Amino acid sequence: MGGRRRGENLEHAILEAAWLEMTEHGYAGLTMERVAERAGTSRPVISRRWETRAELAVAAIRQQMGKHPLAVADHGDVRKELLEFLERASQRAFGIAAAFTLFSSEYFSESSSVPKDLQTALAQGEARHLAAILERGVERGEIQRERLVPPVASLLSDLFRYHVIMNFAAPPEALRQAWVDAIFLPLVQGRLSGRSEPQVSSSDG
Repeated sequence: MGGRRRGENLEHAILEAAWLEMTEHGYAGLTMERVAERAGTSRPVISRRWETRAELAVAAIRQQMGKHPLAVADHGDVRKELLEFLERASQRAFGIAAAFTLFSSEYFSESSSVPKDLQTALAQGEARHLAAILERGVERGEIQRERLVPPVASLLSDLFRYHVIMNFAAPPEALRQAWVDAIFLPLVQGRLSGRSEPQVSSSDG
C-alpha cells in the first residue's frame, strides 16, 4: 500500500532502520543487508548514499540526536536549568553510547574521519548548551565565574558521559540530582577554598 518511498522519506526510513539495528545488535552487528531488509529497500540503494556502515551508523546517530535538542530555555534558576539539561541529555543517552562504541571500534583506526567528526560535534554541542546555562547563572549571581575553572565547568558533562559509556544507559534522576546538588553547585557557589584569607590572631600583640 502506498507508493515507493523516495528522497527524504526513504532516507529517514533507512536511518531509522539502521538505528534499530544498532540498538538490537550493536555496531558490530550492523549490516547493510539487514538495514535494507528492515527499511524495505535494497543494499545498492543504501550504498549509493553511505559507502560504509560506519557512515551509515554516524548518520543514524545524528538523526536520533536531532530528535533530542539540548538547548534549555532561561528559567531564572540555574539548578532547574542544569537538571533539565541533564534530562535532555538522558533522552539521547543511547545515541551517545552508540557513538562512543563506534569511536572505539576497529573502523575508527582505519581511514575515515567521520566518527571523529561526530565525536567533535557531540562534545561541542554539549559544551555550548551547558556554557549558556552557566553564563546565565553567573549573570544572575548564582555562580561565581572564577570558580568555573575547566575541570569544574565541564564536570557535569564528564560525569554524564562516563556513566553512559560505562552503563550504556542514562543516569537515573536521583543520581543526576545528586550530581547537581551535592557536587556541582557546592563547587561553583560561595567563596573559593584554598585561597589566602585574613587570619584572626588569638592575641592582640
